[in-house]
Amino acid sequence: MNDFSKILDKAKELEAKMKESQEKIKSIQVEGFSGSNSVKVTLNGDGEMIKIEISQEIMKENKSIIEDLVVAAHNNAKEKLKSKTSEEISKVTGGFGIPGFKWPT
Repeated sequence: MNDFSKILDKAKELEAKMKESQEKIKSIQVEGFSGSNSVKVTLNGDGEMIKIEISQEIMKENKSIIEDLVVAAHNNAKEKLKSKTSEEISKVTGGFGIPGFKWPT
């Protein structure tokens, strides 16, 4: 029974750390860029776009080019967010992934 108690204690500790980690992840903000920094997209920890900046110079371009740059900046930010959330999870799990667990991005 003693080993089982230790396992339960570790599970509770991990659960508390995961909750703390989830709160930290919510506060993360990442920026993605494209077109030589002419388009900048900011995402929060939930993956929601909270800001977009488009330089005045790029506004002279064709609409389809601007749309492509916005998508590219968003994808750049999404990759950065994925990296930061993975970092945060690794801190909690000691570098070991949790099998079958995937964070939403």
